[in-house]
Amino acid sequence: MSSNNTMVPEAQDAMNRFKMEAANEVGVNLKQGYNGDLTSKQAGSIGGQMVKKMIKSYEESMK
Repeated sequence: MSSNNTMVPEAQDAMNRFKMEAANEVGVNLKQGYNGDLTSKQAGSIGGQMVKKMIKSYEESMK
């Protein structure tokens, strides 16, 4: 099983929108489909932004 598979297939579209939103916030232009031309720094900044937003959302839900 690839690590890129969504554990809940029904969430795939929402995860793609979330990824695009995070990329926009850090100034990385993602295109639909293959983005293998991104640098490690760009890909890492998108992933990092996604994690920050998930942690913030979780913390706010604990209030």
